[in-house]
Amino acid sequence: MLQYLLLGAGIGLAVGLVGAFVYLRFVAQVGLRERDSLLKSATAEADRLRKQAELEAKDEVFRSREKFEKEVQELRREMRESERRLVKREESLDRRVEMLTRKEKFLETTEKKLGLRQNSLREKADELEKMIQEEMKTLHNLASLSKEEATRTLLQRLEKEVVEDESRLIQKIVERAKETADQESANIIALALQRCAADHTAEHVVAAVDIPNDEMKGRIIGREGRNIRAFEKATGIDVIVDDTPGVVIVSGFDSIRREMAKVSMERLIADGRIHPARIEEVVAQVRRELEDSIREEGKRVCLELELQGIHAREVNLLGRLKYRSSLGQNALRHSVEVAQLAGLMAGELKCDVTLAKRCGLLHDIGKALDHEMEGSHAQVGADFARRCDEKKEVVNAIAAHHGEVPPESIYAVIVQVANTISNSRLGGRRESLEKYIKRMERLEQIAASYLGVEQAYAIQAGREVRVIVDASTVNDKISLKIARDIAKKIEEEMTYPGEVKVTLIRETRVLEYAT
Repeated sequence: MLQYLLLGAGIGLAVGLVGAFVYLRFVAQVGLRERDSLLKSATAEADRLRKQAELEAKDEVFRSREKFEKEVQELRREMRESERRLVKREESLDRRVEMLTRKEKFLETTEKKLGLRQNSLREKADELEKMIQEEMKTLHNLASLSKEEATRTLLQRLEKEVVEDESRLIQKIVERAKETADQESANIIALALQRCAADHTAEHVVAAVDIPNDEMKGRIIGREGRNIRAFEKATGIDVIVDDTPGVVIVSGFDSIRREMAKVSMERLIADGRIHPARIEEVVAQVRRELEDSIREEGKRVCLELELQGIHAREVNLLGRLKYRSSLGQNALRHSVEVAQLAGLMAGELKCDVTLAKRCGLLHDIGKALDHEMEGSHAQVGADFARRCDEKKEVVNAIAAHHGEVPPESIYAVIVQVANTISNSRLGGRRESLEKYIKRMERLEQIAASYLGVEQAYAIQAGREVRVIVDASTVNDKISLKIARDIAKKIEEEMTYPGEVKVTLIRETRVLEYAT
């Protein structure tokens, strides 16, 4: 019995040892598996964090690069604007120096004339003083007036006589001018109107391109900005992609390149395929189409004006003027208008209508070249026309249409007048509302400042002033003097294109009622 108990105890002990061994081994394997799982999870998390850090670093580099490129573009734009302002300021100073030289010569001549007039006026003043003394003695003896009363009465009479004499003199001058108008009309119109020519320029430098959504902005920029750099390199135009929704800006001073960039950008957005190779392909295609369009536009204008023999290079430059403007006035339409006006005036003056049209059409051709060559657009255009074997009348008309050189033929004067009319006609050029209102108010203030004026109205966009005077205090002769004084004061104190007409109205109204 004891043997069986010992045997059973040994077997139990062996079974327990085996069970404990198996359990410990199982626990060890579970621990190893958990360790491997934790190690894998830690490794995956480390890889994810590393990739995320790399992406954030790349985004930060891209944003820094984009910010730097925008700052560089802004600096370039400011430098170009500063250069353009300096060129304009230099041209303005040159014109002022020339104007001052002319004024000095005019003042020297005027001083000589005034010296002669002063001598004559001194003699007349001495005679007048003697007459006044005699008149004072007569009045004092006859009317028993005091010296002060006689002086006042005499001055009133003299003032009235001087005003009437001045009015009669003005009326005689006007009548004499009307008598000789038919003989001297051509020279008077040419010499008077050419002095009104003025030069104003203003350029648009940006164009907006609509985009369907903001996702398109990222495609336009491309990976690390490669698409936008390829587009700017192919077109020579800056592209501005900012926070403005639904629009991308193309900016540049060259109007032809700006138009090419705008059309190219619209086609790329419509196509949807935006990458460097496609950008170069589209830009080259648009450039060819734009060159053909420019050439056809130049031919169309020549055909419209019935002009033959225009050089092919001149035709191409005329087409380029379609994309130039000055104060809202399209340069090509302005040239066509000047040609038509020059033709009409040449017909009235019995001159060559075709030659006048040719001069008028080509007068601003230098505007298509002045950004490529040195000098004003009149000088550049004249040099170019000379190389194209144009007649000397045409070359001089181009060079002289802003008064930079003296006109050598009637055609140069006609072009000056036609250019002035086109620039100064109502609606020909844009004018700010504030400046327009101030000019109208100033016209009315000048007219209302004269004694006897009851009402004054500026009408026809400031081209005419209607003045109503008191008929009881202002007679017909004095009315003529008031109108002349108002016109003279407007000339001295204001600047305006063309001319301002002063219409003075004097009437007597009698009202009676039958009861």
